[in-house]
Amino acid sequence: MNKLLASVRIALRALKVNRTRSALTMLGIIIGVAAVIAMVGIGAGATARIQQQIQSIGSNLIIVLPGSISTNGVRMGSGGVVTLTEDDAKAIAAECPSIAAVAPAVRGGVQVVYGSSNWATTAQGVTPDYMTIRDLTMMSGQFFTDQDVDAAAKSAVLGQTVATNLFGASDPTGQVIIIKNVPFTVVGVLTPKGQSPSGQDQDDVILLPISTAKQKVIGANKANAKAVGSLMVQAIGPQAMTQALEEMTALLRERHRILPGLDDDFTVRNLTEVFAAQETSAQVMSILLGAIASVSLIVGGIGIMNIMLVSVTERTREIGLRLSVGAKTRDILSQFLVEAVTLSLLGGLVGIVVGLTASMLISYFAGWSTQVSLLSVLMAFLFSALVGVFFGYYPARKAALLDPIDALRYE
Repeated sequence: MNKLLASVRIALRALKVNRTRSALTMLGIIIGVAAVIAMVGIGAGATARIQQQIQSIGSNLIIVLPGSISTNGVRMGSGGVVTLTEDDAKAIAAECPSIAAVAPAVRGGVQVVYGSSNWATTAQGVTPDYMTIRDLTMMSGQFFTDQDVDAAAKSAVLGQTVATNLFGASDPTGQVIIIKNVPFTVVGVLTPKGQSPSGQDQDDVILLPISTAKQKVIGANKANAKAVGSLMVQAIGPQAMTQALEEMTALLRERHRILPGLDDDFTVRNLTEVFAAQETSAQVMSILLGAIASVSLIVGGIGIMNIMLVSVTERTREIGLRLSVGAKTRDILSQFLVEAVTLSLLGGLVGIVVGLTASMLISYFAGWSTQVSLLSVLMAFLFSALVGVFFGYYPARKAALLDPIDALRYE
């Protein structure tokens, strides 16, 4: 222990003698550690943001859209034709044991008016099950009920964006708004959900009973009054997603009388799977950024090795003198090795400070979400120490193997 402390003191003294050179040598390690911390922080922040957005959508979700059929060789996209109905939703809920709830929905753009304020937004006609499926909670008031749907009540639930733009900081519960010249009573305001993974504002919406939305706001399909724009489906658990997809697809094909071999007249999307793929992409990007930043550490290690080789050459006579008065090979080896590791550790400490500062500045000026974990800081610091050991070993060994006589004769 005493020898190690003595080696550290000698190393610090040697670094102090050549301050400028030592600082420049550490620069590579500083940049490398700072880059690793900042890049991993950006990647972790992106992953956390995606996870938050996925949770805001709901869990175990499947969305069914109408359309996607072929007509005279032309394949139509999702929503191209109206093929789903409220009866489909009831049948899925009743006959598919792997599905917990189903919520049919229709939607359309509307202009909402309150007093002298107005706001363009999206009105969605849904059923009370929509609240459970989307994991919605109320900030004030309450969600409408099945009785409101049956009675086509003029009740409206506002998203936070709509409430803020129409009522400011006031609670709109109980107030009357106008949508397409129809008065609606605001029965509640949703707790903010933020942006969806696709970047849409989930709070810029008005929820209405589906019956009311069809009759008074969006309009019902003339050919089929029970037609809906989509079905939001929730499986009973993550392990039941595959079974739920199979049960639902088979039931809809049977109800729509689609013969074997023909295309479905609906499109099923597993939202959990889609969003999980985005999360995986963000995690891979985080690892990739960390790996790229690690290259800077290796470059910094090469700089340490070069400087240590120069130091060995400059101090050849000193090494010869120490060997001639009894110093052993391992003493010389440890001296130069400790010197290299001290360089990299000091660089690592400064790099941590720079990395944390850079993460905060990126988050502040660029608006990117960053998350710097203790693990990433420790990993970057330990990696910088390993770089010092790896790249400092060759110069230290070269110094330790010098012949004392030749070293003393070195000019």
